[in-house]
Amino acid sequence: MPAVNVEDILSLPKILVEPNSGEQFASRPVELVTSAPSGLEGEGFPVRRAFAGVPMSALDPFVHMDQMGEVNYAPGEPKGTPWHPHRGFETVTYIIDGIFIHQDSNGGGGRITNGDTQWMTAGGGILHIETPPEELVVSGGLFHGIQLWVNLPSSLKMAPARYQDIRADSVKLLASSDGGALVRVIAGDIGGHSGPGITHTPITMAHVSVQKGAQVKIPWNKDFNSLIYVLEGEGDIGSTNVAVKTGNLGVFGEGDFLEFKANAKQNGPLETLEVLLLGGAPIREPVVAYGPFVMNTREEIQKAFSDFEAGRLGTIPAGAIGT
Repeated sequence: MPAVNVEDILSLPKILVEPNSGEQFASRPVELVTSAPSGLEGEGFPVRRAFAGVPMSALDPFVHMDQMGEVNYAPGEPKGTPWHPHRGFETVTYIIDGIFIHQDSNGGGGRITNGDTQWMTAGGGILHIETPPEELVVSGGLFHGIQLWVNLPSSLKMAPARYQDIRADSVKLLASSDGGALVRVIAGDIGGHSGPGITHTPITMAHVSVQKGAQVKIPWNKDFNSLIYVLEGEGDIGSTNVAVKTGNLGVFGEGDFLEFKANAKQNGPLETLEVLLLGGAPIREPVVAYGPFVMNTREEIQKAFSDFEAGRLGTIPAGAIGT
């Protein structure tokens, strides 16, 4: 799991939790832990459905998340998705291991690899494709990533489409207070340190690697919800030490900071607990999600399908991949 790493974690800015004023900070309690079921996406690559079984009210402003892989493909096995439409939300693809190529009808795209993120605002409509490059299909290899859907408020659902290419070397790197964890801030703010992602909906997204036996406290925006997803490893979350492992999603309640720790012994291939932290300002609007569209009403979903069939969500560029 390379993503982005550093030789000397102690050289990084440290995350401080306790305020200088002496004001008491409260740990966010764990309200729910779920286990992600496995499935297949696109042309058949394996995924874990991270948000399955979680109430939409706890996820808001997030709608859907897949952990893609971790899978070690044999030659000829790597698969992606065909060209498809989106409307009404943003897709975030974070590649931990492997390579994906993105192309869309708005001119955005490129290769994303270890630690890179692509942030696509579908807005009023876009077509796109995500697929492994030909050389990876031929050789096979390790692939692991995340795709997250971030909702847009009704006022922005028809906003112009846009694409952000967030390179691994632009991610904000931080250390936990004792240096036991590496925190990669992709979007939003943690402890006054901001990531490079530009978001319509205010959110925070970070990938944290926790050394065996280390405990971490992360200050969290009081107005945001808070989720933790275990990419790999075993540990505990919250002040009550709720056990979690690979594929578990934890939902926190209200408070000032998140806390979690890695078990002293890890049974998987890594020596670390790998987690994804997510939080955002709830939109608190009706959500109707169907297929590739996320809108506020069934009528808007029907309109999205009719607009797609009429070619109003974009045109696949001439000579595009996958055609």
